[in-house]
Amino acid sequence: MTVFLLMAAGVMAGGLGALLGIGGGIVLVPLLALGFDIPLEQAVPASLMCVVANSCAAAASYVENKLSDLRLGLTLELATVMGAIVGGLVAAFVAEAMVAVVFGLFTLFVSLQMLLLRTPVQEPVSTTEYVPVNYPLGISGSFVAGGLSALLGVGGGPLKVPLMSYGMRVPFKVASATSNLMVGVTGAASVAAYAWRGHLNLGLVAPLVVGVLAGASVGSRFMPKVPTAVLKKLFAAVLLLVAGQMLWKGGEGLWPSLWK
Repeated sequence: MTVFLLMAAGVMAGGLGALLGIGGGIVLVPLLALGFDIPLEQAVPASLMCVVANSCAAAASYVENKLSDLRLGLTLELATVMGAIVGGLVAAFVAEAMVAVVFGLFTLFVSLQMLLLRTPVQEPVSTTEYVPVNYPLGISGSFVAGGLSALLGVGGGPLKVPLMSYGMRVPFKVASATSNLMVGVTGAASVAAYAWRGHLNLGLVAPLVVGVLAGASVGSRFMPKVPTAVLKKLFAAVLLLVAGQMLWKGGEGLWPSLWK
């Protein structure tokens, strides 16, 4: 029964990850930690593996539909991988409760920016109808996104999508598709450090990846047709709940006297 529940969780994370270009890790980590009581040191690398699977399943469709900006993606990914390597090394010295608190604050930030920042109304049909701006901001922000990917298992997408969309003036759907292409490489670079320390549980990863592949396949087909603004609002509401749960869980570990 647990295997089917893990597959269902993978389908949900894969579908949302492909639709929004975030890899699905921002849903999967708290779901594994809170719903399945899996330690964060195993949940994070399992999520990163699913981020890689999500990217592989959805990226081909976005490239075929000319929604992924390959030149922009390769430029930003160099900085992202460097950040992921640094974050993977730092993760070994950070307490699990602190990771939970950071994750809660991060998801709170992402949910608020989805609710408050306006999505550009006009979206192009292909990547030839716009010119990205502010590359220094994009490169430095991608380095931070890579570090968060390794530390929190989120693939960096929740930071890179708004970074490209609002910081570099990239249309939202192109930013989502390009982010989806990048998070796979970021996730692979991040998960290596966890695998080296023996924290990658393949028995946990296998059913999740099956579900993620199915969900990402469906999500990538619907993404060009679904109104992005509606999806962002619904997803933001879910993230607010997740943020509260993770902050509570982290608080129990860091300040146990407050919960007695």
